[in-house]
Amino acid sequence: MVTADLKGKAVLVTGASSGIGLAAVELFGGCGAKVALNHLPDDARGPEQIERLRGAGLDVVGAPGDVSKPGVAEGMVERAAADLGRLDVLINNAGTSNTVDPVPFEDLDAMTEEFWNVILTTNLVGPFRCAHAARPHLVKTRGAIVNTASVAGLGTRGSSIAYGASKAGLINLTRTLGIALGPEVRVNAVAPGLVDTPWTKPWPEARKRQYIDATMMKRVVQPEDIANAMLFLAVHPAISGQTLAVDCGRI
Repeated sequence: MVTADLKGKAVLVTGASSGIGLAAVELFGGCGAKVALNHLPDDARGPEQIERLRGAGLDVVGAPGDVSKPGVAEGMVERAAADLGRLDVLINNAGTSNTVDPVPFEDLDAMTEEFWNVILTTNLVGPFRCAHAARPHLVKTRGAIVNTASVAGLGTRGSSIAYGASKAGLINLTRTLGIALGPEVRVNAVAPGLVDTPWTKPWPEARKRQYIDATMMKRVVQPEDIANAMLFLAVHPAISGQTLAVDCGRI
């Protein structure tokens, strides 16, 4: 496990009521940081997890808000920074596939304007909104941003054409934001492969086995694996503009 002394530091994690985001809150909080856990306003898991984590001794505050909504995302970041007292790390983890089952690439009719809009406003514009709002706070602390991309953005087949395109855009945004915000703020991304999360748990075992068999490590990625990569990128002083694939060695 990656570790660091983050006492006195403040972290905002978006999309953190479950899966990768929740693992990041636990890891950063366990390293001593005060963490704001962002969740959708109507997602009861957010307050439940905050209560659980506080009971475990972590310093966690709530930061409800939908990053896909203009104005709402920026307001959430400002409130979180105020509640935290500062902001050292922004983890842009909120995202959506907007589908339960993968959409065949050949099914272009499924890629409606509405489908594209949900994907892009959440997976690409949302992280930009949060980074834009967090910029003055992160400049003060010479902080860092870590985005959750996907191997789908690196050319691996994803859940849909729109999803892969959004994550490819986020990888590009990671590099260009690194240029725009440097040298004060470092910007990097993690590109997960198949992760054991609430979204993938219901998948047919045959689909999961096909992915596992195509990896060097013969297992799926755990949320904690991604959280460790996020922590590494958040604290390493010489890495910016990069995207790190964490996919158990996809062949």
